[in-house]
Amino acid sequence: MKNVVILQSNYIPWKGYFDLIHDADLFIFYDDLQFTKNDWRNRNKIKTPRGLEWITIPVGTDSNRLICEVQIKDYSWQAKHWKTIQQHYGKSPYFASYRDFFEDIYLGQKWTNLSVLNQTLIRSISSEILNIKTEFRDSRDYNLSGLKLERLLELVTKAEADRYISGPAAKDYIDPSRFAEANIELIWKDYSGYPEYPQRFPPFEHGVSILDLIFNVGSDAPWYIWGWRKSETQPI
Repeated sequence: MKNVVILQSNYIPWKGYFDLIHDADLFIFYDDLQFTKNDWRNRNKIKTPRGLEWITIPVGTDSNRLICEVQIKDYSWQAKHWKTIQQHYGKSPYFASYRDFFEDIYLGQKWTNLSVLNQTLIRSISSEILNIKTEFRDSRDYNLSGLKLERLLELVTKAEADRYISGPAAKDYIDPSRFAEANIELIWKDYSGYPEYPQRFPPFEHGVSILDLIFNVGSDAPWYIWGWRKSETQPI
């Protein structure tokens, strides 16, 4: 049984994104789709003493481009984001453990393409911090020709999926009968039930960047994403 997940890349996404990656045998970045402004592609939320705060990569206002075509022309955001992350997470229990990893991302190189940045961060966090073994591919590897749902089905089929796992937001446009006709099992991801963890600046908020979980619980992060479903005993 081959489980496949297909998603657009996001900037330092929340834990649910990595939960989906962990569910998959193959995760395909779907970045040859329309770039949408004010979305998760180039921004995410962190916790601060003032509440939730967006950190956003400036990519201009042009809406006539694909996600993979979005260029980053101003590098000043990199140092600003790192300074903001240090300011609000520097006193978190595990910030020092991952400081070098993220400092290299933000200060060690200049990023010119949003999709490349997002995919690099997601792949690296998955394998090096969360120890996820999922295979990653890019939708541009599959020479697709259809549109919308037809295109997605073409991609799922070419990926040789037996089971397609989707986030619940896709219920707005996915027709389950089409997957049944293609003999592909469709699973809707359930994000409910995540346990709370020791998080600074209450009240507790689940919908924040994965950075929050990593800096607050360190190597126990996988338990708070998927491990709790198999074991009710929290990490010590």
